[in-house]
Amino acid sequence: MDDEQAFKALKLFGDPTEGEVRLPSRPESAATARRLTSCVVLRQWSLSPQTAEFAVLLVSELVGNAVRHTGARVFGLRMVRRRGWIRIEVRDPSRGLPCLMPVREMDVSGRGLFLVDKLSDRWGVDLLPRGKVTWFEMRIADR
Repeated sequence: MDDEQAFKALKLFGDPTEGEVRLPSRPESAATARRLTSCVVLRQWSLSPQTAEFAVLLVSELVGNAVRHTGARVFGLRMVRRRGWIRIEVRDPSRGLPCLMPVREMDVSGRGLFLVDKLSDRWGVDLLPRGKVTWFEMRIADR
C-alpha cells in the first residue's frame, strides 16, 4: 500500500478512528477505504500484517456492497479499537439487509459476505432509524 496515497486519503477524508468518515458512494471509494484501513490498522494500531490484510479485504467488501446495493450518495466508515478487538463499520441509508448466500466454486460474485463471515471473528448489521451499520470485528493480541 502506497503510504503517500494513504496519508492523502487520511488528510482529505479524515481519520475513521476519531469519528465517522463520509465517503462518496462510488466504486473508487473502495480503494480509499482500503487505504484508510491500511493506514489505521498497520501504522496507527501496529497490528499484524495478516490482520491488516484481512481488515483491508473485508472493508473493501462492505464498501462494495454499500456502493452496489444501497443507492446511497454517501456512506460512513468508522473504526474502533478496544481491548482485544477491532471493529470496522460501514453505515449507509438503506434498511435493506445484506444476505449471506451459499457460494459455489464457479460463482463470480456474491462472495463478499462469505469472506466477511469466514475471515472475521463476528459480523452483523445494526438497523438505525434511517439506514443501517454493517460491521465486522476481529480479535487482536494487545501488546
